[in-house]
Amino acid sequence: MLIDTYGRVATDLRVSLTDRCNLRCTYCMPEEGLQWLAKPDLLSDDEIVRLVRIAVTRLGVTEVRFTGGEPLLRPGLVSLVERCAALAPRPGLSLTTNGIGLGRTAGALKEAGLDRVNVSLDTLRPEVFKALTRRDRHHDVLAGLEAARDAGLTPVKVNTVLMPGLNDDEAPELLAWAVEHGYELRFIEQMPLDAQHGWKREGMITAGDILRSLRTRFTLTEEDGNARGSAPAERWLVDGGPHRVGVIASVTRPFCRACDRTRLTADGQVRSCLFAREETDLRGALRSDAPDEEIARIWTRAMWGKKAGSGLDDPSFLQPDRPMSAIGG
Repeated sequence: MLIDTYGRVATDLRVSLTDRCNLRCTYCMPEEGLQWLAKPDLLSDDEIVRLVRIAVTRLGVTEVRFTGGEPLLRPGLVSLVERCAALAPRPGLSLTTNGIGLGRTAGALKEAGLDRVNVSLDTLRPEVFKALTRRDRHHDVLAGLEAARDAGLTPVKVNTVLMPGLNDDEAPELLAWAVEHGYELRFIEQMPLDAQHGWKREGMITAGDILRSLRTRFTLTEEDGNARGSAPAERWLVDGGPHRVGVIASVTRPFCRACDRTRLTADGQVRSCLFAREETDLRGALRSDAPDEEIARIWTRAMWGKKAGSGLDDPSFLQPDRPMSAIGG
């Protein structure tokens, strides 16, 4: 069991498969990209499957989400999903993606055992998408969303970050579109994920701003708080339901007390929190032929020291030094 000193139990594993991405979102990385991890530093497919197996069979993990960077860039992704779906007990399997390439792979991923996807899309306007991502791929993301829905990777969740002066007026339009297409929209407060350290708390679009904007067009009824559990999103029924919208207020209303996540970076480090400054090496143990029991002990010790919170609610918060693309969202 992955328990910490505050009594929280981690049952949700986030696995970053690569630090690479085919977009250059302004709130994530510079236009020229980053210095990518060398291939020998990345976990191999066998190493990933082994760590997922240890997490599922020895440490109580029940949910596994593949992230990046952009996980669809990982060669052999379909096989990885298939191998993890064959584990007993079988974990729930999901994927967070920018949607580019999902149009070609959604069916194969579903057949391999993937249960659902989260797709990042910040705007319905192609020109704004190009400004935000520095790439002209808006149509590919829309096609990927449709393919995921048609393949049964449901509920298809859409993750949206609102940026001042770019898409901060789009919240009602985005929600109307999501309702029309059967997607579950989740707004995420902008977090300090950019490698160039350009994030500023001042001017950030907050959860309160988002809800005020949505209520100009929709009636929102907050779900029973007990139904949320450890989920990061607060959810509201839209016009009485059945459609829902979520808001993840990581900065203004942090949810650390209910966190149930453990994270594995693309190069085999355990992180107890997305914004932790400490990492614990599992790759070294794997490559020195440590037995499963020893790897499980290392992982357990790493999670025992998890801090009470992320620190994002502290106005003096300093961004982590390590680029987030290798850590996974």
